[in-house]
Amino acid sequence: MTADPEKLLSALLDKAKAQGADAADALLYKSLSASVQVRLGETEEVERSENQDLGLRVFVGDRQATVSSTNFREDALDTLVERAVKMAKLAPSDPYAGLAPADRLASAPYPDLDLSDGYEPSTEELTERAKLCEDAARAVEGVTNSSGAGASVSAGESFFATSHGFFGRKFGGSHSVGVSVLAGEGTAMERDYESDAAVHISDLKEAAEVGREAGERAVRRLNPKKMKSQQAPVIFERRLAASLLGPLASAANGGAITRKTSFLLEKLGERLFPESIIVRDDPLRPRGFGSKPFDGEGVTCEAFDLIDKGVLTQWYLNAAQAKQLGLETNGRAKRGTGGAPSSGPSNLDLLPGDKTPEELIKEAGNGLLVTDMFGPQINGNTGDYSVGCSGFAIGGGEIAHPVSEITIAGNLLDMWGSIVAGSDLERKGSINAPTLIIERMTIAGD
Repeated sequence: MTADPEKLLSALLDKAKAQGADAADALLYKSLSASVQVRLGETEEVERSENQDLGLRVFVGDRQATVSSTNFREDALDTLVERAVKMAKLAPSDPYAGLAPADRLASAPYPDLDLSDGYEPSTEELTERAKLCEDAARAVEGVTNSSGAGASVSAGESFFATSHGFFGRKFGGSHSVGVSVLAGEGTAMERDYESDAAVHISDLKEAAEVGREAGERAVRRLNPKKMKSQQAPVIFERRLAASLLGPLASAANGGAITRKTSFLLEKLGERLFPESIIVRDDPLRPRGFGSKPFDGEGVTCEAFDLIDKGVLTQWYLNAAQAKQLGLETNGRAKRGTGGAPSSGPSNLDLLPGDKTPEELIKEAGNGLLVTDMFGPQINGNTGDYSVGCSGFAIGGGEIAHPVSEITIAGNLLDMWGSIVAGSDLERKGSINAPTLIIERMTIAGD
């Protein structure tokens, strides 16, 4: 890139106005990623990539168009602007299209959210971390093979500007390590995994600890039994519990609401969870994977409780969705270089309760602890939910034995309505939850 980002974006917006655009915004994104994959002590793959992309959105009246490019030459940018304006003039009318309201835009100085440690490990360091992780997993008695281990680092930086005077910069990064191994022999082999991720490498778990947990998990799954079909309590262990929040965020998305394709369409202001449950969206949490000082349209970000004492309080909205619904944007626009803004969560957490996972297991009496699952099926119009899974049967309030080849099913509204949260919240991504127990689900086994 040959120009200062602010000057580059400002010049691009000026060109758009000169070509006939009534308004415009532009996004410049730069990213870096590096990873190493190892298997059985040997390096299998080393990757490193650096990318930068530019996106321009222009408005001609109530028509809009977006174009993107990785070519930053002056003549290429002139062509980019010309094409964008021509496309906008031919685009269909959209009465909700436009820049975010000027009075909602964030202004400097932006809060320091500590979103990067600025550290890029060498290939040798990533390789060592991955090998340490796999070695520790393979050292667990009963582990017989490995699917491989990996270590990675990523970083991103974006610059966003609008023709009504906004300019801002966002940046962040993360480190990760993980491994998948097998225990047992022949047709009796079982696979499991463990991983960790952190914004600052100082918060990343030791690679050997991650590997040891993966190995121990695989061994615990040996000799699974079938489980009889029944209705019983189901516990989602911590690493899977966040999967129950993803559908909540999707169903509360302003895009789904404006299209009338969400099973939560008529549920705003209603109690969906027990009164003890709070689901918080906080874009200003230091070292958060989804933290940001402003959203994809430059709007100020603030925390809110999507679920407040069990009640659904609002939708995830960008400016256009808010305008269509007669509401105000809540600073949850998401933006890439290739299209108009969407919307979605920042850091979404189901806040912990006061019961340990062991207490939840005891409370379940007889039921199922889910530790792995695949192929979830969710009907976005009804909330019907099913997923194949494996885990452990619970009997008499204790872990009884491993189980596999089972399916659990229910309706998300019923499931959410009976949730009890454990005390073990741990943040490994932008959506997190502690161990969760559902009062009753259909378990399909033998």
